[in-house]
Formats: sequence, structure tokens, C-alpha cells
Amino acid sequence: MNAPVQVQSSVFRPASRLAPIGVSKILKITGMAEELKRRGGDIIVLGTGEPDFDTPDYVKDAAKRAMDGGATKYTALDGTPELKAAIRAKFERENGLEFAQDEITVSAGAKQVLFNAMMATLDIGDEVIIPTPYWVTYADMVLLMGGKPVFVPCREVNGFRLTAEDLVQAITPRTRWLILNSPSNPSGAAYSDADYRPIFDVLIAHPHVWLMVDDIYEHIVYDDFRFVTPAAIEPSLRNRTLTINGVSKAYAMTGWRIGYAGGPSELIRAMAVVQSQSTSCPSSISQAATIAALSGPAEIVRERCRSFQARRNLVIGALNKVDGISCRMPEGAFYAFAGCAGLIGRITPDGQLITSDADFAEYLLRSVGVAVVPGSAFGLEPYFRISYATSVLELEEACRRIAHATGRLS
Repeated sequence: MNAPVQVQSSVFRPASRLAPIGVSKILKITGMAEELKRRGGDIIVLGTGEPDFDTPDYVKDAAKRAMDGGATKYTALDGTPELKAAIRAKFERENGLEFAQDEITVSAGAKQVLFNAMMATLDIGDEVIIPTPYWVTYADMVLLMGGKPVFVPCREVNGFRLTAEDLVQAITPRTRWLILNSPSNPSGAAYSDADYRPIFDVLIAHPHVWLMVDDIYEHIVYDDFRFVTPAAIEPSLRNRTLTINGVSKAYAMTGWRIGYAGGPSELIRAMAVVQSQSTSCPSSISQAATIAALSGPAEIVRERCRSFQARRNLVIGALNKVDGISCRMPEGAFYAFAGCAGLIGRITPDGQLITSDADFAEYLLRSVGVAVVPGSAFGLEPYFRISYATSVLELEEACRRIAHATGRLS
């Protein structure tokens, strides 16, 4: 007699690899705030890391010319020769880095560059050192690949920067990568040459550890801070460093989805294999626009940076006047990472106890319609992150509301 056939359930079953991760907390909070706005709420959203400026006209004009000229087909897998040439020129001109054509990759955003690199290199159980506070996607990507994120808290007393002593303690035989993001999301902390040197000494002593550098905020630095990138100032690390960048932040091209990187050719080839089975080439039109961005006038980038600096000064100054809140002055990016330890244990007007930065963020959204992201989402609490990549009027009003809401706590 035949064995009974097992009928499979029609209930959806997600892949087990998704179990430890979820949609970005930043996107969740921003989505909640945007939904409240759609319902008529007076909401100020300070959660998204997106410049409020428009893409420069000369970049949009290049895209139009590309479309009119028929550049609407597939391109080379990981970037057109023309774009790779522009990227190579950018690296040499701005960073003192020389890359061959086969050492450059282009993807649909810097996020895909990171994804490709991790997919191409991580085996089950491999470890990636992530200094905290960190951009939330780093850890989830590691988990998605079956790797293990190793979090190293970077204390405010050290400027939210990784120390050599803490790095040494985190390295094991399974360590594959160290990720460094300067200037940082969410803290705005940036590494000078002197800040990097002790870290380089540790990496030189541990040759199995590769360095993944996220330079996406390179052009948004303040107060005469001089940006440097590791492969340029420590040539001995060049052959195990992936230098990642993109056009989203400096050129206000978030929707164009172009990121790029320079690194060892064998790594770049492996990343191309990953990309060949996922997205294939980036948008042909966006690639043409990126050539214009990287090769065009730099003054508009500097002008916008000056605007961000004025907003930074406004926000940090206002937050530091609020009882219970303190905020370090960041060197770059467009985020304020404010401490709210002085508010933990206080009580809201409706009797709710503030026990965490997440409670405080929820209270701000609920009581005064200001959406911020709690520091716990970035692996370090009690803090909250404000993106000041929005208008001065909105920032002034948001800071006024935060002060009002905080003043009502008892």
C-alpha cells in the first residue's frame, strides 16, 4: 500500500535567514511619521538621511543628453568604461589613490557595494567588527550572509571613535572585516590621520583582517577638518582595503542609486559575480549622470556643505540648551547624535515613565510631532539621532518642540 502523500501547507514561510533581521528601524520610524503626516498630523520628520537639496542641474542635463542619445541599454556589468575612468580620476584627484580599471566597481548604490562585498567574502560564522554607534544596515547584511557582527562600543569620551585597544580585544581568528565609516552615520564623528594610525598598527599586526571603508559622507565635513581615507595614508593596507563611496549625499542623488568602490582586483571580480546574479548593471542613465557629478564643478558641493554646517550649529546649540540633553559637535555628515541620559527616569504628563531612548523618541512623536531615531537602533544608548538635512525653518521649529516636550517631563 502506498504511503500517504504529505500535503504541504499553503501558509507563507519566509526563509530562515530572515529571522534575525527586519526592515531598517530608521525606515520604520520614518514610515510611521510619514503615515501620520498623510493623516493630517503636524509632523516634522528628522529621521531620514537624505539631503533636501535637488540634484544639480548640470547632472540632470547630462542624464537628459544620455537619454536623447540612446544610452538606455544594458551597460558593462559593473560600470561603463567612461564612468570607471571618471571614478579613477576622482580617486586620484581627491584622495591620492590610483586604481586600475579592473579595480573599480559600480553598483546600484553604495548599499549594494557593501552587500556584494559581504556576499562575495563571508562564510558561515565569519566575523565582521562593527564599531557602534553604526549604520543599522551593516549588521543586518552580515547576519543575512550567515556571518557574525561583532559590536565594539565607541564611547562619547573618545569622540565616538574606535580605539586600538578595543579593536585588539575584538579580533579573533574568524575576523574577516573591520568596517569604518568616516564621517559617521549616526554620530558625525570623523577620523583624522592621527586617529587612524593606532588602528592601522593593529591591522598591520593582523594580516587576515580586511578593511571596509565607507566614505559616503566624504565631502560633508566642517571646521577645516581634513578628510583622509585609509588606503591613501597607509599604503601597506591597500591590497586588503575596499574604499566605498557614492553620489547620494554630496550630490543629492539618493534616487539615482549609484555607488562605487576601489579595491583589489580579485575582490572586485568576486563582487561582479554577485552582481551578475542580482541586479546586473546599474542604470545606464544614472551612470551618465554620475560622470557629470564627479567631473563637474566642486563649488556647489562646498556651498551645500556650508549650509549643512550652519544647520549643524543651529541644532547642536539648541539641543545643548535643553535640560537633560547633551550633544557633541560632529566633524561631519548631517546628523546630531544627542545624549538623553538626563531624561531617563522622568515622567511624561500622562504618567508614562521614560525608561529608554526609544521611550523618549516615542514621546516626542506622540506629544509634539517630531520624529527622531533612538540611539538603540544604532547600537548605543541612551541617545537619539536627528538628521539636519532639512530646512532651517523646520529645524528651528523641531528644536522648539523638543525643548517644550522635555520641559513638560517631571
